[in-house]
Amino acid sequence: MSSPDQIQRVIFENANIRSVLAGLQDSYQQVIERQQYPGVIRNILGEMLAAVSLLSATLKFDGRLMLQAQSENQVKVLMAECSHQRDLRAIARFEGDVPEDADFCALLQGGQLVITIEPDKGKRYQGVVPLEGTTLSQCLEAYFSRSEQLPTQIHLVADEQRAAGFLLQVMPAKGDSEEDWQHFSHLGATLSATELLELDNETLLRRLFHEEECRLYDPEPVQFHCDCSHQRTAEVLKYMTQEELEEILREEGIIEVNCQFCNENYKFDQADIAMLFSGTANIEASDQIH
Repeated sequence: MSSPDQIQRVIFENANIRSVLAGLQDSYQQVIERQQYPGVIRNILGEMLAAVSLLSATLKFDGRLMLQAQSENQVKVLMAECSHQRDLRAIARFEGDVPEDADFCALLQGGQLVITIEPDKGKRYQGVVPLEGTTLSQCLEAYFSRSEQLPTQIHLVADEQRAAGFLLQVMPAKGDSEEDWQHFSHLGATLSATELLELDNETLLRRLFHEEECRLYDPEPVQFHCDCSHQRTAEVLKYMTQEELEEILREEGIIEVNCQFCNENYKFDQADIAMLFSGTANIEASDQIH
């Protein structure tokens, strides 16, 4: 990685091919330090964060892109998200001791992987990714090949300290790119996990494609950010009835809700719940109770 916590797009001048490089460090650490995840889950979340960073850079929209894996096995949910502002967050839910040597698809056997694009304005899009091969990279490559008809190569790596990703893809444009793709994908396939984690972007590209002319766009910083708030948490509580919430208050004295992404704790008392259902005022965006 040249500088951690950035995305950098690349265009090859003489071929209908594009690339994206992503390096994560502080943003990755801020995700995994909030929960007690085993090593294998930390690594998978790192790969998923790198993946959504790469995929978001191929789109032009205001909103968020989510990658979510669900299964009925030991690992219930794995989810990573990147917004157009390059805000990252992720979460995992699992039961018991997860085997440290298990690969991505083995952990999610019988489940599915879903890509969701949620624009601030416009229609929500979801694509189901088949769990093929053994890695998240292979699953995403199969998705682009089948659903988007875009030959794509993806490399993802994480070591519990850093995460990185590399995407190589035929540009969605007219023209025959088969010969270019065979050439570039062959070179890209030589990339090692160590090179992806250790090399700066310019050195990596020069080592892989030293005979090709490429243009690097300015890097875009990425960061961990959770957009939860007292007000948004209150809106979630409205999925319950006022009577149900008041029953919890009688039993517990206070309603406490923890954000699953950042572990922020929000508290609601009797006055908050009454205001929530009054229809005349909003609960203040604060952690303070009345």
